[in-house]
Amino acid sequence: MFKTIDPNDLEKQDVYKLFTHTVVPRPIAFVTSLSKENVLNGAPFSYFNVHGTKPSILSVTVGKRDGIDKDTARNIKDNKAFVIHITTEEYIEMVNQTSKPHTQDESEIAIYNFTPIKSDIIKVDGVKELPIRFECELYDVMPLKHEGKITSEIFFGEVKRIHLASHLGDALDVAVEKIKPVARLGGSNYAPLGEAFSLKRPK
Repeated sequence: MFKTIDPNDLEKQDVYKLFTHTVVPRPIAFVTSLSKENVLNGAPFSYFNVHGTKPSILSVTVGKRDGIDKDTARNIKDNKAFVIHITTEEYIEMVNQTSKPHTQDESEIAIYNFTPIKSDIIKVDGVKELPIRFECELYDVMPLKHEGKITSEIFFGEVKRIHLASHLGDALDVAVEKIKPVARLGGSNYAPLGEAFSLKRPK
């Protein structure tokens, strides 16, 4: 037996709750972006994934708040660039703190004691603490509409540089257990990587 649901019959927050409790686990992107006033913003997003290798494309979905762009969305549009980091067990609490609302002139990176680190290609800094970061130039923006209004936007970033901490080993054979990534579940729940297994594709 299955229960069948039309998402159009649900309120927005109920759809969000259903998706975030069922589309699991989700990797967490910690995104840094730079305002016109040179304030370095940091925020986590679990609507995040990889979309291509050539070109090398990652995406982050940023919702609007009462129809208004969040700092991350506005900054990416202004600078056409951002940095995506992979969130780890060691720093998940710091990353989570950055989701607290702040004013445009406040830097979450400074408030929560992250260490800025210069990027090679773009003018947006990353943070030193997280072991993997991707320098991204804005490739495209896709608005998502509901009843004629833009409710969120997917930001596609073309990766121009990848930075890997030396303890992760061979750059072309990164051991995922050394990353210690954290996955987002529903509500306030998170999960570590857990036990991994191998399964070869059939020929």
